[in-house]
Amino acid sequence: MDVYEVLGFLAAILTTVAFIPQVVKVYKTKETKSISLSMYMVFSVGVLLWFIYGFHLNSLPMILANGITLLSSIYILFMKIKYK
Repeated sequence: MDVYEVLGFLAAILTTVAFIPQVVKVYKTKETKSISLSMYMVFSVGVLLWFIYGFHLNSLPMILANGITLLSSIYILFMKIKYK
């Protein structure tokens, strides 16, 4: 594993972990009033595209980070629609 692969994994961990507080808050409170539906929709599509691109490059950090982030953002979108 080279230095760029390590940087990729570090970036993947940090950007993925950044979503955990929002997911936990939505899970606990069921409150999504302050969350922008359009922002999360656009963001989720963008993350999906990064996920697909990661597969194309065969980049494990991109695949893992964007897969987990995609699941997190879809969960928040689901909760936003459910508790609207």
